[in-house]
Amino acid sequence: MSGNTLQKAIELVTKATEEDKKKNYEEALKLYEHAVEYFLHAIKYEAQSEKAKESIRAKCLTYLDRAEKLKKHMSKAKSKPVMDGGNTGGGNKDTNNDSDSDNDKEGDPEKKKFTNALSGAIVMEKPNVQWDDVAGLEGAKEALKEAVILPVKFPHLFTGQRKPWQGILLYGPPGTGKSFLAKAVATEANNSTFFSVSSADLVSKWLGESEKLVKTLFQLAREHKPSIIFIDEVDALCGSRSENESESARRIKTEFLVQMQGVGNDNFGVLVLGATNIPWVLDSAIRRRFEKRIYIPLPEAPSRTKVFKLNLGNTPHSLTDEDFKTLGLRTEGYSGADISVVVRDALMQPVRKVQTATHFRKVRGPSREDPNIIVDDLLSPCSPGAPGAIEMNWTKVPGNKLLEPVVSMSDMLMSLQTQKPTVNEQDLKKLQKFTDDFGQEG
Repeated sequence: MSGNTLQKAIELVTKATEEDKKKNYEEALKLYEHAVEYFLHAIKYEAQSEKAKESIRAKCLTYLDRAEKLKKHMSKAKSKPVMDGGNTGGGNKDTNNDSDSDNDKEGDPEKKKFTNALSGAIVMEKPNVQWDDVAGLEGAKEALKEAVILPVKFPHLFTGQRKPWQGILLYGPPGTGKSFLAKAVATEANNSTFFSVSSADLVSKWLGESEKLVKTLFQLAREHKPSIIFIDEVDALCGSRSENESESARRIKTEFLVQMQGVGNDNFGVLVLGATNIPWVLDSAIRRRFEKRIYIPLPEAPSRTKVFKLNLGNTPHSLTDEDFKTLGLRTEGYSGADISVVVRDALMQPVRKVQTATHFRKVRGPSREDPNIIVDDLLSPCSPGAPGAIEMNWTKVPGNKLLEPVVSMSDMLMSLQTQKPTVNEQDLKKLQKFTDDFGQEG
């Protein structure tokens, strides 16, 4: 039972135990989890005898148990100290009491480890994005309500052959609101468990572990159903199969295919929601498993107008409804993300005016200490010829006396001149062709 991997695992456990004793629980947790990875690798590739494997498995369970206790302690932030973990290396008899025969299987500590690895993918706090916060995209919203909200609220509607959608692909140019829609789903699906994963969550450096992470993800989703698995940039995991791809990539894809619609897998109550900017690279078998493929296009003028209003929020401004309509009409070809950049740049224009001003004048406005009190001695930047102009720069203005200019239409137009759309015509043509062949308009 010797080897570099096993030796590395022992070293990591030693460090973990030391940090545990010092009550550096966060560092100890990382070291325990890292050590388990090495131990499991040693079981597969270094341990020769069955007795050696059993010994390592027992250690894995003990360290995973300790890691879970530390994780619970840190998440609950209790004042009560955790029981000293200094004896973790020995045989904690209570650890193995609740699973007699299961502990003899290699899959038990592995599943525990993979479940821990994916625990961060479960969205515990709602993102607080409502349907109304998403401009336009009514077709996509309706499809998501059909798949997520209605089956939970009215389960009797979905009996017999009427079944909710189990796979929805959102595709379109970057910045059109695919991930934002997923946040709205996470907020609105009150009784559902929401898993948000990316390729980084499911790809492991160890041989064979990536597909086990995929399998564990779907197992967790079935255990916590109704549930939604949101996979951003799904093309990174499920691109077209080719002769040049690695064995690891092929195995991940195969596991996805099996878990999404394989024989013996009951995915009722589990929705897989994928998002991609380049749907044409998806493997054809994966594409078929996304029953609904919804195009999330660049926003139309009315939606662009709403995006401007949403991004400006409650920031003081002087824009009228006509100004917002004008901005919506002048931003043809802009995505929602492009418009948010325009607004962010416009919001900085008052700051730039303060920085470059050579003159300030006294104005009336709400006091910084108490907004309900109106004072006459606030200072706002002005032109040198303005009535009451005082020659000074921003360094001379007291911190509580500055009244910055409100955002104006001219600020927006100035930002529009410098911020150009990021979506090119060639990609739009590809997306339209994919829609004509396989998708539907959102």
